[in-house]
Amino acid sequence: MSVKIGEIPYKERIQNGIKDDFMRQAVSSAQGRFRNGRLTQAEALGNWEDWRQLGSEIRAHTMENLDFYLHQLSEQVARRGGNVFFAQTAEEANEYVKNIIKNKEAKKVVKAKSMVTEEIGLNKALEEAGAEVVESDLGEWILQLDEDPPSHIVTPALHKNKQQIRETFSKKKGYQGSDTPEELAAFAREQLRQDFLAADVGITGCNFAIAESGSITLVTNEGNAEMVTSLPDTVITVMGMERIVPTWEEMEVLVSLLTRAAVGQKLTSYITAITGAKGPEEVDGPEEFHLVVVDNGRSKILGTEFQSALHCIRCAACINACPVYRHIGGHAYNSIYPGPIGAVITPLLEGYDDHKELPYASTLCAACTEACPVKIPLHEHLVRHRQIIVEREKKAPMAEKLMMKGFEQWSSHPSLYNLSAKFAKPALGPWVKDEEIENGPGPLKEWTDVRNFSVPQGQSFRDWFKQRQKDGESNGNKES
Repeated sequence: MSVKIGEIPYKERIQNGIKDDFMRQAVSSAQGRFRNGRLTQAEALGNWEDWRQLGSEIRAHTMENLDFYLHQLSEQVARRGGNVFFAQTAEEANEYVKNIIKNKEAKKVVKAKSMVTEEIGLNKALEEAGAEVVESDLGEWILQLDEDPPSHIVTPALHKNKQQIRETFSKKKGYQGSDTPEELAAFAREQLRQDFLAADVGITGCNFAIAESGSITLVTNEGNAEMVTSLPDTVITVMGMERIVPTWEEMEVLVSLLTRAAVGQKLTSYITAITGAKGPEEVDGPEEFHLVVVDNGRSKILGTEFQSALHCIRCAACINACPVYRHIGGHAYNSIYPGPIGAVITPLLEGYDDHKELPYASTLCAACTEACPVKIPLHEHLVRHRQIIVEREKKAPMAEKLMMKGFEQWSSHPSLYNLSAKFAKPALGPWVKDEEIENGPGPLKEWTDVRNFSVPQGQSFRDWFKQRQKDGESNGNKES
């Protein structure tokens, strides 16, 4: 069994990400591709800022009236022969699904991609109940075989290359083909087709639930959601309580934003809708349908200054814009939700004790906020998290005040600043390598544990500029 990401200390996870050249190159390439696609498709849509504003208003309105829309959704699902269960905790959600599996004596469960089921640890619970669980999203299937957590919201296996995937297929499934993507994908399709046909129960996530009709919509590119929802007799959808919209009209707006912000597509290959159990005149669909609405800490966010974090539509645009994610990768966050949105929402859902480092995994450049299609002020949330953490930690407040007072005096007096800058480089000499400090002394240690410190050059910008002008004049005189 491989070491779990959560067992590795935060700073070590960062270092592992920084050292993983393939991962960083893959992330950088994907970020550029997704970002350019988003900008192109956003331009084709019209005034992107108007669309963002509309998306923000839809999400804000829905969260402010969440109780009404959840009640409407549950009523409509029940009218169409479905069953609705509201789970306050992950344990309640898992127990409800486990009971369905046991009552059906189900031996095989096939799943479409669902982040909330990963959040609550559903796979492990079902395996403990004696069922085999198969992830049908290609990226998730690869990671499941390799016992590796996802590293990206939209492309979970972004950190894997084709040679690694071939090795996993060979080791776990006896694959003997090449590492060409087409051949690997054909093998995966062949394997998963057998799982679809043999599944007793299908489990899905939910992109948007439609309150007015009781429908569940899934946005995919592989067609696996259609197989999961049409072949098994029993289908269970597990959704976070915030993944809801009032009507189909709002869903269309948010899907238009989602597909463009996620991977730069006008529309994904499939938008699947499930509306309750199969009707008497329908030829396919489940005989039995269950909707599990998961709270798991979300209701604690409602009505707080962080409520807009629940507006997230899981497009990963913030991840694709983040310079920190580009260097450390998704595993460094130790969360199902990596990147800026993960750094905001994970401490809210799971508490600060195990995730107090995440709000600091940011440059506060606000690229995430600018990219967000529903205008979540992510960088402002990160700053507020930091304030709360400092207030909770209360580490040597008097010493910190004295240090900051000293910094204020030093930085506000040019003569002190210039004098210290001149002596800084020789004083730090023993720790300097190639004009940088990798392992600094004293107050620099915390900084250099996660990044290098550039050594002051002992020359102010004005002095440098004056010298540059003199050198230019001197060179000009020599040429003449």
